[in-house]
Amino acid sequence: MKNHNHPHTDACGCDVTPERVDMARRRLMAGAAGAAAAGAAAITGTTATAATDEARVYYADPETPGLPQIDMDIVPGRTALVVTDPQIDFLSEDGVTWGVVGESVTEQGTVDNIEKLFIAAKAAGMPVFISPHYYYPHDHDWQFEGTLEATMHAIGMFDRLGPLNLDNFEGSGADWMPQYKKYIEDGKTVVCSPHKVYSPAQNDLNLQMRKRGIDKVILAGMSANLCTQAHLYELLELGYEVAVVRDATAGAKVPEGDGYLAAIINFRMVANGVWWTDEAVERISNSA
Repeated sequence: MKNHNHPHTDACGCDVTPERVDMARRRLMAGAAGAAAAGAAAITGTTATAATDEARVYYADPETPGLPQIDMDIVPGRTALVVTDPQIDFLSEDGVTWGVVGESVTEQGTVDNIEKLFIAAKAAGMPVFISPHYYYPHDHDWQFEGTLEATMHAIGMFDRLGPLNLDNFEGSGADWMPQYKKYIEDGKTVVCSPHKVYSPAQNDLNLQMRKRGIDKVILAGMSANLCTQAHLYELLELGYEVAVVRDATAGAKVPEGDGYLAAIINFRMVANGVWWTDEAVERISNSA
C-alpha cells in the first residue's frame, strides 16, 4: 500500500506528495511550465492556424505505405465529433503541461484546428461530444498510480473541488479553453462524465452516443498518445468506426520520447481514417 505521507519526485524534479496539492503550488507550476515553453514559442510562434510546414514534413506519411489504405465515410445522423480534454491545462500557455506539450500544440496549430472542427460540426448539425478529464479530492486518495497519473495528481492537473461544486472552476486548468465555450456551452453539445485515466471506459461517452444511433466518430483533442489514443482504441473495441484528425491533437515531448510521433504511428496502424483538419472540415461540410 502506498504511504501517502512519503513524498516523491515529480516530472519537474520537485519533491511532492501527489495526493494533496494546493492552488498556490499549482500556479507556481503553471508559471514554470510557461517559462519553459518561452523559447519554443519564440521560434514557432503562438498563433499558428495550421500545422507548420516543418511539422508536416517531419511527421509526413510514408511515400510508399506498407499497409492497406482505408478510409471512413461520414453518414449524417450516424457520425459525431468527439473532442477529448479541450481544457486549459493541455491547450493554454497558462496550463500546467505547457512546458512539455506547448511545442507540439504550436507546431500542429492544435488550438485553432479544434475550433475549426467545432465550427464545421455545428454548421453541419453534426452531434458533438466532449469527453473531459477531471480529478476531485477523492481521486487523490488512490492507492496506486501509473507514471503520468502520479504526475498529473502531483501538479494538480484538471483538479476540481468536487463533482457538485463549480467554485473556482471558471478559468481554472480544468475549464474549457475560452474560445471553445460558445460551442461547448450552447445547450446542444453533450458533455460526458469525466474519464479518470485515459480511455472513456469509465465515463458515459459510449452510452450517450449509442442512445443517439452514432456508430462513426471523428476524433480530436488532447493528448495524442494518451487520452486521444486511448479513446481511439476503446471506441474501436466497442464497434465504432473512427477517423482521427491528426493536427487537431498534439503530444508531450520529453526525454522519454515524442508522444505525438508515437501516436501518429499508431493512428496509421489502427484508425479507420487519419485526416488533416482542412480535409475533415471539407468532409463535414459536404455531408450536411
